[in-house]
Order: sequence, then C-alpha cells, then structure tokens
Amino acid sequence: MKDNMTFLELVNKRCSVRSFSPTMVEINKLNKMLFAVQLAPSAVNRQPWKVYVVINKETRVALQACYDREWFRTAPVYIVMTGNHDESWKRADGKDHCDIDIAIATEHLILEATELGLGTCWVCNFDVQKCKEALGIISKSEEPCVIVPVGYPADKNVWEKTETKRKLLTEITQYFY
Repeated sequence: MKDNMTFLELVNKRCSVRSFSPTMVEINKLNKMLFAVQLAPSAVNRQPWKVYVVINKETRVALQACYDREWFRTAPVYIVMTGNHDESWKRADGKDHCDIDIAIATEHLILEATELGLGTCWVCNFDVQKCKEALGIISKSEEPCVIVPVGYPADKNVWEKTETKRKLLTEITQYFY
C-alpha cells in the first residue's frame, strides 16, 4: 500500500471487501477508525450516533443472524453504527438528518479503515430487530443504520482488482453559470 496517499487516491482505492482474513484487527487501528467518526461533521453538531464495536464471538454470531451471508461471517470485527432520532436535528420542514449524519460518520470510518489497510463493506439490508436484540438496544429512538464488517482482506490485491463503476461526471453534474 502506498504511503501518503492523496485524498482522491484514498477515495478511489476504497471498495467493498467481501472476503476477510481471520487475522484480528489491532485495537489501535480500531481506535483510529473511531477517532475518524468522532471528527465527522453532523447537522447542528448533534452527533446523533453511537458506535458498537463487536469482537466477541457470541455477539458476532448474533449479528450474523441479522445478515445471513457466508462472506459476512468471515469478518473478525463488526462495527454497528446507530442513530438516535431523539438527538438528531430536524429541518424546518421536518426532515430528520439522522441518516445523513450516520452516513457521513460511517464514510469517515470506512475511509480511515482503507487508509489503514483494512477492508470494509456497507451492509444496510439486515434485520434491524435482530440487530437491536443482539446489541441489547431497547430505546425506540436508537436505530441500527449500518453494519460494517472490518478486517484484513483475504485477497491482499483486492484494491487493485476491484473495479468501481461510477456514473460519468456529466451524468451527475449540472452547472449554473
């Protein structure tokens, strides 16, 4: 992995990793990822998130029941990002910015993981109720939004091999001069 990547090189490198080595992620790397979450901006600086770092086998197995995929079971660590709708900012028209804030914080986490040589994948299609039960979440206002499996990729060349398909800039951009 190249040292001193530019931001655009880092963003371009990030990809969804769906096969992990059993090697455990070092605590100092997890802490760096959590620090990146702490620095993430949020609407009116409410920071309506909570981060669950799941390492122990019992809770990992419970989370695997939320998203039953073989590749998902290979991750040594899961990070669950939850949002608290009672804490999040609401715009004048009532739009709740919780999901936006969680997405920004999650992207900070994932980009830091990539910089540290760790693989991740956004997982949003999971059984929310089973996830809440696995983590002991009883609050109605706290919602699990994304599970991020984290680990060293089984294929060390995954970043070079994975093509990311993106729309052309002309398809997503409109200038007003």
